[in-house]
Amino acid sequence: MAKYKKKPEKMTPEELAVEKMKLEIADELGLGDKVKEKGWENLTARETGRVGGVMSRRLRDKKLQKS
Repeated sequence: MAKYKKKPEKMTPEELAVEKMKLEIADELGLGDKVKEKGWENLTARETGRVGGVMSRRLRDKKLQKS
């Protein structure tokens, strides 16, 4: 698997917003320190799934509110 990650200055505003949301959710779940110290690749599948699930729910709720 590639270790390539876009640099923040090359990310679009949407990508930056998603990254910010991921970090906020990780902090809320108590995973923020682990992500900042070791990176996303060191989270377990369960932890990553929790972050992704919460993120999906929030994005879906935002989309429903706009409709």
